[in-house]
Formats: sequence, C-alpha cells, structure tokens
Amino acid sequence: MKNTYRDLIDQTFYFPQEGFEVIDDCLHFYGVNLLDIIKQYGTPLKITYLPKITSQILKAKRIFYVAIAKSDYKGKYTYCYCTKSSHFSFVLDEVLKNDCHLETSSAFDIPIIRAMQTSGKIDKETYIICNGFKMPAYTQYISEMINDGFTNVIPILDNMDELENYDKRIKGKKKVKIGIRIAAEEEPNFEFYTSRLGIRHDEIVDYYMKKIRKNKKFELKMLHFFINTGIKDTAYYWSELSKCVEVYCALKKVCPSLDSLDIGGGFPTRKSLGFEYDYEYMAEQIVKHIKAGCKQKGVHEPNLFTEFGSFTVAESGATLFSIVGEKQQNDNELWYMIDSSFITTLPDTWGIKQRFILLAVNHWDNDYKRINIGGLTCDSDDYYNVESHVNQVFLPELENEKGPLYIGFFHTGAYQESIGGYGGIQHCLIPAPKHVVIDRDADGEVITKLFGKEQSAKSMLKILGY
Repeated sequence: MKNTYRDLIDQTFYFPQEGFEVIDDCLHFYGVNLLDIIKQYGTPLKITYLPKITSQILKAKRIFYVAIAKSDYKGKYTYCYCTKSSHFSFVLDEVLKNDCHLETSSAFDIPIIRAMQTSGKIDKETYIICNGFKMPAYTQYISEMINDGFTNVIPILDNMDELENYDKRIKGKKKVKIGIRIAAEEEPNFEFYTSRLGIRHDEIVDYYMKKIRKNKKFELKMLHFFINTGIKDTAYYWSELSKCVEVYCALKKVCPSLDSLDIGGGFPTRKSLGFEYDYEYMAEQIVKHIKAGCKQKGVHEPNLFTEFGSFTVAESGATLFSIVGEKQQNDNELWYMIDSSFITTLPDTWGIKQRFILLAVNHWDNDYKRINIGGLTCDSDDYYNVESHVNQVFLPELENEKGPLYIGFFHTGAYQESIGGYGGIQHCLIPAPKHVVIDRDADGEVITKLFGKEQSAKSMLKILGY
C-alpha cells in the first residue's frame, strides 16, 4: 500500500487542479513555486496573488452576461466589490482595473473612496453602494460625497430614521438616488428569525408611500437583498429570493423610479480540494427566477447588482508556516507546532471554525501521518485538527535530514487581516507575519513585493504606551 503524502492527495482528490500542482516535490500556487518564496522571505508569511483577483471578477461577469443572454433578460448587470473583505490598497487597485464598482459598510470606507477618486482610479460616476447601520459620521461622509457631485452614490436605508439625516445634509436640486435593504429571514438553524439589518419586507411599500414618494429630494432606485449564507442552491435561498422579487414588484408598481435589485450575499469560494459548485447554473437560475417573478406580476425586470467580496479576493490569498516542533502528548495525539498562531493569523479558524485548504509545501514524497497542529499562544483553542473534507488532518512525516516542513493554508485572502487586527496587538503579543504581494509582468514573469514586514516589538510597545 502506498503511504506517501503525494499518494494520499492523489487518492483523495482530482489532483493537480486549478491553482495547485506539485513539481519536484514542491507545491506551486498558480504557477508560483512556494518554496522559492519561503526561501526569499521566510515564514510565517501571508501572500496575495493579484492575477487571481482579476480572473475571479472576469469569471463572474462572464457567468452573469451569459445567463442574461440565455434568458433574454432586459436588465443590465453591474459587479460591485465589498471593500470590507479586504481594504488593502493593492487589492482595490487590482479590483478597479476591471471596471468594477464598490460597496461600503462603515464611515471609514469613505476616505478610501475619496483617495481612489483623487488618484483617478474611480470617477464620480462609479457606483458606491453604501450599506450598514449608519452612525452620524457615515451619513455625513455620504452626504458630502453627494454634495461634491458623486452621481452614483446610493445610500441603502437600513432603518426608517436614516433618510432624515440625508434630508438635512444634502444640498442641491438634483434628485438623490437611494435604496432600501430588505430584512431577510435568517436560516432556520440560526439564533434569530430575522436579520437585524434592513427594513421588514411587509413595511417597505408603506414606508415608501409615507416618507419617500412625496419628497422631491430623493428617488428610490434600488432594492437591496442580502443573504448571510451567500448564494446556495437551497430551499431557503430560493424562498427568500422569491419574497424579495415579490417586494420588488409591489414596490415597482407604486415607484416608477425603482429599476435595480442588488442580490447581495456572494458566491462561495473553495475551502476544499473536493469543492463542487455550479456557478453557471446558479446564475442562470437566479436570472430566470427574477425574470419569471417580474413577468408574473407585470413589471419590467430590474438591473442586477452583485456584491462579491470573498469570491473576489479569498482565492488569491495563502498563509504559510514552518513546522518548528513535534510533540507526542499521549499514545494518540501527535502535535506539529507552527511558528505563529491560528487565533491571530487565521482568526476564522478559531472564531467560526472555518476550514481552509491545507497542503504541505514540500516533502510530498515522505510518508504521512495523522497530526494536530498547534499555535504559539498559551490558549488551548489555538489549534487546527479538522479539514473540511475529513474529521482529521494528515501531513508528511518530519525527516530532519531533509530540512524543515512547510505548510500552507490556501484561499485565506478575505477578512483574516481585518478580523485579526492587522498592525495592532495580538493575543500573547504574537506578531503579524510578513505580507508579500505577487504579480506577473507583461511577459508573465513572477514579480514579488514585500508589502509589510513582520510586526516588531518596537511597534507593539508604542501601541501599548511604553
């Protein structure tokens, strides 16, 4: 029986596959030799492969354009990127190369939008969909943008009191575009029945009639529909989409200016090499579903907006570690210790038990064994011992004469830095790792750039007041 790590992966998955192949016992990520990157920069290390961001955007656009053409759908499609998934400048720069629009979720997103406009990366016609429950600074920044001539800034009303803030602050005679967010029902197994965000679907038409219809300053352009679990082929998703289309049609009949539907909640990303998802089918069914619902009610189908955050950036990211120790704690539990912490570097693995693609970077020809992976903090929850496809973890055996074992967690490009508090104080003062950005030049040659050094003791002491 074959027991090498390479054999294990070959027997478990179709391998190699998109983004992953092994050459000369070393893992390559989108054609980049990860061992070369580790030798140059060391570990722990975060990497972002920029071309994957572009390919994801182009993939989603193609899927929806084809779905619209197949259904002879009359509305237009607009791709928006959720800035909260990753705010880094190199991410926004790559996104905006691809004729994308943006969605914001807090006040401090707006200075980023301003900086993008000042540098010429967006213009005042770019769609800026402003979501979230808004504190005064957020509504003020939104109002200032509109007053400064941003024609497609669309504040999405999250509650019935929000409109008053814009009414006070926005000047000029030109009508201001606004949207309304539907408070969707949560999944049946969730702790709450209805999302805390948005306005209840049975109150939206009445609210429009009483508060917006006669206000000459505003025109309602968009209905916003967001499902926390993302776009999935489940009875729950299709039921909530049907409710949304019903609300859109009812609202459209009394509000001629309404012409857009934002189907927020993104496509899923690969968290396992065994991941299967028919993106084309889902896009076609969404378009058909909305078209059929509108036809039944006798209204024109809306323009469609999507807000893809994780789908845009997650698969561009990887997090690389060294195995720095081995501990046999009892007859059954063997630990590999990494040179960082899961809690601080990949907080979703700790906070919501998220699983990512885990692969060895080298030593694929070694035998494998079942292990637990431990982080450097003193917290008993700082570990990783379950993969998405199997209730355990296998990695190559350590052989000192072959050098260190390196491992990678892949498709980690969304949320981990912001949730982990990039540049701040981490649990047990574990430093944030280096961050390297990888691109390709016009000839396809790999270009690497160190974006951020490993966090220093001096920077931590300054934050702590020493």
